Formats: sequence, C-alpha cells, structure tokens
Amino acid sequence: MTAGGPPDAARAGRSDAAGAPLRAGRPHSGATDAAGVVVMVCCAVWALVAAAGRPARPEGTLLALLAVAAGYAAGRIFGALLPVLAPALAALTVLGLVLVPPSRLSAAAGPPPLGYANADAALLVLATGAACCAAWTCAGRVRRTALRLLGAGAVVTALALGSAAAFAAGAAVVLCSLAAARMREHRLLGLAGLAIAAILASGTSYAVAVDALPAGLTESLTGQLTQPRVQLWHEAVTVAEHHPLRGVGPERFGDESSSLPAADGPAAPSPQSAPLQLAAEQGVPGVLLLAAAFGWVLCALWRSSRPTPVVLTAGAALTGLAMLATVDHVLSYAVVTASAGFVAGLATAQPLNPEL
Repeated sequence: MTAGGPPDAARAGRSDAAGAPLRAGRPHSGATDAAGVVVMVCCAVWALVAAAGRPARPEGTLLALLAVAAGYAAGRIFGALLPVLAPALAALTVLGLVLVPPSRLSAAAGPPPLGYANADAALLVLATGAACCAAWTCAGRVRRTALRLLGAGAVVTALALGSAAAFAAGAAVVLCSLAAARMREHRLLGLAGLAIAAILASGTSYAVAVDALPAGLTESLTGQLTQPRVQLWHEAVTVAEHHPLRGVGPERFGDESSSLPAADGPAAPSPQSAPLQLAAEQGVPGVLLLAAAFGWVLCALWRSSRPTPVVLTAGAALTGLAMLATVDHVLSYAVVTASAGFVAGLATAQPLNPEL
C-alpha cells in the first residue's frame, strides 16, 4: 500500500483481488444468521398453521424453505473455499444446461432443466449475478472481463428464451455491478434502493390486481402481462380479502378459483405472483413473512464482510428474482429458490483466502 493509495483501502487495511476494499470494523457476528433462522422457522410454522384443519398441502412451502436453507449453506461453504471458482462454475453450469439441449430455444415445453422458459430465465438472472460476483473477486483484467462476458451471455440467453422481463432484470444486474465500483462507501444506500425497487414491483402488481392504476396504464400492463394472469391476480386479492388471517391454505388457490382460465405454465392455475399467492393461501402474515425474509437477506448483505461491489451485485440479482416473482410463479421451482440461497450465501461468506 503506497502513501498515495485510496483512503478507503487504507482504512480497511486490506483489499480483495480486484482492488475492492473490504469492510473493516465490523467483526463477524452470529446474530444476523440467528435472525435468518428465526425468520425461516416462522415461515415454516406459519405454513403449517395455515394448513391446519383443512385439506391443504404445505409441503411445497416447506420444500422451498429447505431449498433456500440448503442453497445458502452451500453458498457459504463454497464461497469461503472457492470465492471465484464457485460462482463462476455455477453461472457456467446454468448457462450450459439452458443452451446444450437442442430443443431448449425452440419454445417447446418440457426440455431441461426446468421445462418452463420463465423459470429457466430466472435462473439465468441469478447466473448473471454469480458471474459478476466472481468478476469482482478474481484478479486480472482478462479474467474479470471474461466473467462479465459470461454474465452478459446469460442475459442474452434470457432474451432468446423469450423472457423480456428476465432480460431487463439481467441487464440491470450487469449495470448495477459496474456501477457498484463507485458505491464502495454507500453500501446501505445501494441496498435501500434495491429494497425500494422490490417494493415498487410488488405494489404495482397489487395495484393492477385491484384496478388502482389509471385506465390507460392498466390496459398497457394487462396487455404485457396477459389478461388470464391479471384475472388470476384479481381472484387472489378477492380470496385474500375473504380470508385475511390464514388464507385458504397452502396450494389451495386452484381449488378456490377453478372457474378461472389457467395462465401459461405447468403450475397453473396459481396466482402467478408470489406475494399474491401467499396473501390468498396464507393470509397477510404470509406476505409479511415473505417481506421479512427478503429484508433479512438485504440485512445479511449489509453486514457481510465481502467487498461492496460483490454485495451489491448479489443484491441486484436477488432483487431481480424478487421482481420476477411478483409477476410469475418462478419461486415454485425448488432449483430457483436453492440457487437464490446459493447466491446469497456466496455474498455473505468469509473467504478463507480472499487473495485469489
């Protein structure tokens, strides 16, 4: 470290391989992890409470929670052991699974990995975040550029799958990752911006569901979202209003709205929106617990000892997934939730040897 080096790096005392200063003065504490365990347990318990005394199926929610926990644990472990290789291989694996099957880009239903193009596109958004995180961690301009190109390739692939929303989310992740270099002293501000973006996306889906937007804007959004999907949102809000506390029970929305036309996708009829589905099936407490889970992820990223660009990149990818989940049932796939946990774990891990 020379006398003319950046003052933030001097305060930190050390930096990662890409030159991003590590946070100093914030020793690792188990309080944040303990809070996450409490939130996860509350989510599981409430799913069982919402299912009690009715023919509900809480297994899907429990499986999603288990997938998140497993992915998060794996991300923490591999992020500590292989902070560059683990996210790079994860991104490359997702991209390979999407591109290798010859029928993948033919719009045919059922090809691997998930058989649903929007869910595959959601995985690509997370792959973009993982690749950009690896780029911020590794040394060498050539390798960093190659990893960012890998992330950009995942963004283009999402568009090739026909998901404009995932393409926009992935492009936003890349741009946020590049902009994060200028926000090393403003981590909290960046995470607050991501939280606001997720809130706006959820609020917009609710506003469309209750016809609270101007007529012209509602018609425009309905055309992009499709009328069957908006009808399902209307029904979800109606069900939630009649059952505000416990909802109708996990995975019982289809039983309560069988007269509605099914939306696109193998999981229809579902509300095609994670917040609205939880509101209909687990009541207002279910929605609040979902918000608490996302809030905990952002808090864990804020407390992370990883460089701020890595943290903000992971936060952008997870926020992009959250925004996609407000308009589609991508969180119904355990692979997607496990991958989200993996990315969060990578960004909160403490590398044993950060100078890779």
